[in-house]
Amino acid sequence: MPKLLFIFLIGLMLAGCEDKPQFTQEEIDKMPPPVRDGLPEASGGFTLSVGDRTVTAEEVIGPIFEDLAKIALRSDFDQFSQIVRPAVEQQVVMRISDAILYSRAKKDAADKVDDELDRITTAEIRRFVMDFGGDYAKAEQALKRMNMSWGDFEQYKRRYILSQSYIAQQLPKEQPVSFSEMIALYNDTKEQLYKTPGLLRFGLIDIDISNLRDIDPNRSREVQAKELANEIYKGIKPQDDFDKLVKDYSRTNKAISGGVLKFNPDSLASPYDVLARHASAMKPAEFTEPIEAKGHIFIMQLIEYKPNDYEPFEKVQNQVRAEISAQRMREAINKINEQLIQQASVADRARFVNFCLREAYRTANK
Repeated sequence: MPKLLFIFLIGLMLAGCEDKPQFTQEEIDKMPPPVRDGLPEASGGFTLSVGDRTVTAEEVIGPIFEDLAKIALRSDFDQFSQIVRPAVEQQVVMRISDAILYSRAKKDAADKVDDELDRITTAEIRRFVMDFGGDYAKAEQALKRMNMSWGDFEQYKRRYILSQSYIAQQLPKEQPVSFSEMIALYNDTKEQLYKTPGLLRFGLIDIDISNLRDIDPNRSREVQAKELANEIYKGIKPQDDFDKLVKDYSRTNKAISGGVLKFNPDSLASPYDVLARHASAMKPAEFTEPIEAKGHIFIMQLIEYKPNDYEPFEKVQNQVRAEISAQRMREAINKINEQLIQQASVADRARFVNFCLREAYRTANK
């Protein structure tokens, strides 16, 4: 496939592809107060050499600086390092991979690629501004929070696009997805991805025997509750306002009585789960006979019942096929990245991560 087409395809795929670590406000709030005995000592402008390119701390911490700063302002340096080290290590690995890929792609790419690369980069910058409603000032503020200028951002995008075009050339030719693969993935993921929740809508007279009012103290509560339930049931007529009957006859202090109630059938807790079992055999507008269940007697009018179900395979098979293709691509790209990362010194990488941590903490606390 021509190189220009590779770059064009990658441009189409760019829609918020950059991963950023996320820290919830709850996680931040739980952090202990910082104990500051001074900031880490400066250690010079350390960079990581990768082939014929260098990776700087600004490139690593810039895209995630806003998230790092939230942690830095709430913790001392040791706490900060422990919390954010995995995120910074991930960014370093990504920059190493980008640097190697960019160098290789630049060697392989003809000069005529530059015009197409300029066009896609410009489109990406425009899309970034549009993410802020077209407000250039807001987009610029976001870049400043990431410690990036427009020039930094443009250069980063150019490198990203060109690097990914090189990856595209190294990927194995895509093989057809078999029917058996799709069925297997569908069955493995349908509970999480393709489940359609059920619905039970009903009116309910709920007689709570323990809270029965206006009773004869000389007779059993259970007997009197059954008599009341039978009296209500026999007196119900199709044209009756069931909600009015609920308000007139429910003998309970529970909020489940009265009005139209709506639940997922599987979400009803005992003793109300018995209602879902009865609803599955009823038609809309039908009433149940009195149902005894753990100290309650229910009379339910069904309005609507739909059991939990799953979207049929035929309807989602294109999504399943796309997921398999995406997984194959992720695996192939990860394999390429693993091979690339081995080219960078592990010792240098560890020292560079430590340097990036110090720089991020110092910058956040200026």
